Amino acid sequence: MRSIRAAATGAVTLSLALVATACGGGSSTGGGSNDSPKTLTYWASNQGASIAVDKKVLQPELDKFQKKYGVKVKLEVVPWSDLLNRILTATTSGQGPDVLNIGNTWSASLQATGALLPWDSETFGKIGGKDRFVDSALGSTGAQGKDPAAVPLYSMAYALYYNKKIFADAGIAKPPVTWDELIADGKKIKAGGKAVLGAEGANVSENIHHVFVFAKQHGADFFTADGKPGFTDPKVVDAVKSYVDLMAKDKVIPTGDAEYAQNQSVSDFAKGKQAMLLWQSAPANLKSQGMSEDAYGIAPVPVRSGTPGTGAETNSMVAGINIAVFRNTHNLDGATNFVKFMTSDAEQKILNKAYSSIPPVKSAQGDPAFNTPANAVLKNTLATSAAPLPQVPAESQFETTVGTAVKELFADAAAGRAVTTASVKAELEKAQQQMPAA
Repeated sequence: MRSIRAAATGAVTLSLALVATACGGGSSTGGGSNDSPKTLTYWASNQGASIAVDKKVLQPELDKFQKKYGVKVKLEVVPWSDLLNRILTATTSGQGPDVLNIGNTWSASLQATGALLPWDSETFGKIGGKDRFVDSALGSTGAQGKDPAAVPLYSMAYALYYNKKIFADAGIAKPPVTWDELIADGKKIKAGGKAVLGAEGANVSENIHHVFVFAKQHGADFFTADGKPGFTDPKVVDAVKSYVDLMAKDKVIPTGDAEYAQNQSVSDFAKGKQAMLLWQSAPANLKSQGMSEDAYGIAPVPVRSGTPGTGAETNSMVAGINIAVFRNTHNLDGATNFVKFMTSDAEQKILNKAYSSIPPVKSAQGDPAFNTPANAVLKNTLATSAAPLPQVPAESQFETTVGTAVKELFADAAAGRAVTTASVKAELEKAQQQMPAA
């Protein structure tokens, strides 16, 4: 099995070649993954606590699709550590699945390869129309002014999950609103022998999500107004250092979390080993690991000062999963019907309930299940204090290079090596040098 770092490096290398090798894409009649109109291959992203959980959630729905359309769906759940690299390999080889899930932040980058089916008005019409979907979700489906490269499937936002008993034992009456409050609470929590805040330090996607938010809170952007990377801007450097300092300086993230990449911090939280967790739509994940809903509370992610809101008080990226079709599928009708099925009101309610996410389909949001206290926090965050990651062609390279830089900085912190402004800038400079020319 390839290491996460190797996969990330491969993703960057492949992405740099994509414009030359895949701009034309395929067609609905050539180079696809299967030749049978009675089968589809589907790469699903790992949304649950494990791949086994995802299979348990998805297989009954795929069986329903087969019964309705007579098309069997061959399912593969792909871990997040491998997903981008697998997709990029498929775009260059032309041997991808028929349908796949993508992180919504990758939409513009994958759109630029030409490998995904564009969703113009006619294609959207086949699944009920573009106006069925929430505008904020559509905003992360590709570059502005172009037909979307994918369709929204699940909408999510980050929240702060906190263990009520650990808080009570430490004499903490309410969740922290600011990072200073969280660090102060951490001292009380550690005095009781518990870890404070979980993180996935070896997960490049988690890293980029958090440092993007920290950058917004520091009034910084990773890209300049003309779309060029500005990773070494002093405010960006300060923002990245502030996040890594939660381990290196403030000691609220355990050093062992530098090696976490696949839900280990969620597992620690569910087992009562740590007091807090920053996560996207975690309730279903926690439930599958045996943690009851009344054992934890949910609050907005902390900000630097004041309360979450627009501008500098951004506290989440606009998170979500899109569903896309490879342009060179041999079963375009089946693939389109599958997207229609997965975004139908009935399936949107089933799947988003299972994953504690928010349906991006407007008519499905009226279900009472999406008006719980947990979802109230997530919906309010998406509406008032979340920002989309840059929808630029080099976005996936940005995630990989900067996310890997943060991974290396966490490794330094865990090993006791100093994390300084200079060392953070050096890692970000290295990341910027790996970005493609504009």
